[in-house]
Amino acid sequence: MADKLVQDIPFSILDLAPITEGNNAATTFRNSLRLAQRVEELGYKRYWLAEHHNMESVASSATSVLIGYIAGGTNTIRVGSGGIMLPNHAPLVVAEQFGTLASLYPGRIDLGLGRAPGTDQVTARALRRNYMESAQDFPDDVMALQTYFSAENGSSKVRAIPGEGLDIPIWILGSSTDSARLAAHLGLPYAFASHFAPTHFLTAIELYRQNFRPSKYLDQPYVMACVNVIAADTNEEAERLATSFFQLATGIITGRRRALQPPVENMDGLWGEYEEAAVRQMMKYTFIGDGKTISRDLAYFQQRTQLDELMVTSHIYDPEARIHSYEVLKGVQRESTVTS
Repeated sequence: MADKLVQDIPFSILDLAPITEGNNAATTFRNSLRLAQRVEELGYKRYWLAEHHNMESVASSATSVLIGYIAGGTNTIRVGSGGIMLPNHAPLVVAEQFGTLASLYPGRIDLGLGRAPGTDQVTARALRRNYMESAQDFPDDVMALQTYFSAENGSSKVRAIPGEGLDIPIWILGSSTDSARLAAHLGLPYAFASHFAPTHFLTAIELYRQNFRPSKYLDQPYVMACVNVIAADTNEEAERLATSFFQLATGIITGRRRALQPPVENMDGLWGEYEEAAVRQMMKYTFIGDGKTISRDLAYFQQRTQLDELMVTSHIYDPEARIHSYEVLKGVQRESTVTS
């Protein structure tokens, strides 16, 4: 089988709905919708939103509500969760919510499921579920969702209405080999969080491919991975924009989290040697530069991973610069197609 090149695979978006310094969630949501509308025009395949809680820089905590807002303001792009953190929710509630979304926006809704709480342990307890027990129940909860969505569940005493009988693709999200084995066992598409958890990435996708069992949902393995991309017209401008992302990541490492900060000329005094090393390790799969640089680096990445789809997240302070980053990235793919 011929290698898949960058120009051969779909590009998609992961949005954490970043709250920027000096702004609020309402502004964030408007910026997210504008971005979704633009990337739809550019030909991106999916626009996913991530569930996180108790983070000053992230406004996507009510993920299904925000999915409805984005889907309602767009026409063709698939909209979904990257992901719904299933230990925080009863499967029936998720089935009803996504059944409602799929009824409103047929053929456009994806349900990505994660095992982590998407927050700290104190907040996980405040979400009113026993996290450790719920995380252990993750495989059973995924299968419960499949049951609620099936037409065969029509005779059950507990039914998801709306939801029952609808074709809502379920993805397994993960950052470990456990999630890879589960996705392979269930015959579901697999999305890896390599944008912040690079350690097990290559091992996990190989395990998934080796152990994949065809199912009624998927006849062969399908791997998507998320990476960080900050693109601009010049390498220098991209490096400057990336300092907002580096400040955010440093806050995660040190526990001093705050809204996404404006870019600075350099990171001197904002991180120490340890913090920089930790950030660069955690954000290993980060691509920063102009179109030529991004093209070269992504080509090498795709050669190693042979992804079926690439998902991109971009922590950029200025919403116009964030849109332009996705324009540059899509231009890279189009130019690769022309020159191949």
